[in-house]
Amino acid sequence: MVPEELKYTEKHVWVLRTGEDEVRVGITDNAQDRLGTVVSAHLPRVGEIFTTGQGMGQVKSAAAAFDVYVPLSGKVVAVNDELVSNPGAANEDPYGEGWLVAIDLTDTGELDDLLDASAYERLVDQG
Repeated sequence: MVPEELKYTEKHVWVLRTGEDEVRVGITDNAQDRLGTVVSAHLPRVGEIFTTGQGMGQVKSAAAAFDVYVPLSGKVVAVNDELVSNPGAANEDPYGEGWLVAIDLTDTGELDDLLDASAYERLVDQG
């Protein structure tokens, strides 16, 4: 199931707009399923600034690592510290408690470049 209210990247990251200029970011259910049981999450620090496409962290399982690329330019304003202490939340609730970071956007227009739910589903079905 791909939540309709979210936007997506081709690199299996979801985005939820939580305010006028703020979004919450996480990995998709498809990404966590491919990884297997998540054992650690390495996330950026609050205050770090990224541009779209930069690597911002990594989520690891016993068998693989998933590099997370920032989907939109901006400044990290919150990090899910709970995920660092309980990385399994990325498996149990990837669209909720398993979120990674919140970002204050530099350019909200970049949201238009992301995939909607149906486009993301097509991408997953092809791959």
